[in-house]
Amino acid sequence: MSERILIAGCGDLGERVAHLLLQRGDEVYALRRHPPCDDGGIRWLAADLTRPETLATLPSGIQRLVYLPAPRAREPDAYRAIYLDGLRNVIGALDGTSLKRVLFVSSSGVYGEHGDEWVDEATPPAPQGFSGQVLWEAEQWLSHQPVETVVLRLAGLYGPGRLQLIDRLRAGQMHAPRVQRHWANRMHAEDAAAAIVHLLELCDPQHIYVGVDDTPLPLDVLYDHLAALIGAPPVLNGPGPAGIGSKRLSNARLRASGFRLRWPDSREGYAACLRDRQTS
Repeated sequence: MSERILIAGCGDLGERVAHLLLQRGDEVYALRRHPPCDDGGIRWLAADLTRPETLATLPSGIQRLVYLPAPRAREPDAYRAIYLDGLRNVIGALDGTSLKRVLFVSSSGVYGEHGDEWVDEATPPAPQGFSGQVLWEAEQWLSHQPVETVVLRLAGLYGPGRLQLIDRLRAGQMHAPRVQRHWANRMHAEDAAAAIVHLLELCDPQHIYVGVDDTPLPLDVLYDHLAALIGAPPVLNGPGPAGIGSKRLSNARLRASGFRLRWPDSREGYAACLRDRQTS
């Protein structure tokens, strides 16, 4: 049955979600500060999540909300403004009598450092950086609202338009630890969008899901593989990314819900992206 859905903060991932929802016949509204002119079936709304007055004319009868904005800057105030204040603003502006489910796109950054351990939805959050801390606060606030909520904690996304890692490897700008492993967790943007749509329609969902592919890899293994694909030298030994911690993410709960990945191994997904880039 067709539903009226709002995507708040509709960037690249949001547009992927919107087109999947349109394919199944939903009525899709998408909110952005500066919407594009070509709608492609998406009903664009110009608004700023951090300014409540711009949300006064949101359409009535929204049944499901997908919240996946991006902060204007990588700093604490910008994160709090969009993930805490913005979330409160849009929830407050919607008709609570029609809203059935909120899907909040969070990050695996809420987990922090776990070394070689497997991490899943039962692992207590322990964010190392401000971004993970703010997202964890937003998750907690949302869990106390009078509406069904689903949180999808996404790993690092890649895909068309998200290949900055490849460019940095080609430029020799990357390094990875080779003695003490640092785990890389990835998910193709197509799979992330499909997972969001899957969880929007899932009957009796769990409150939290980890969004990641089937194949966590040591960072040096992933980087060396990608460097070989593009003819770049192996990466140099060096520290892992700061502020996110090492961990192996498990997608067992997402898979148990019936979701299937198109790209279960990021090495295959990156290779497909590179082939598409060469032919485009």
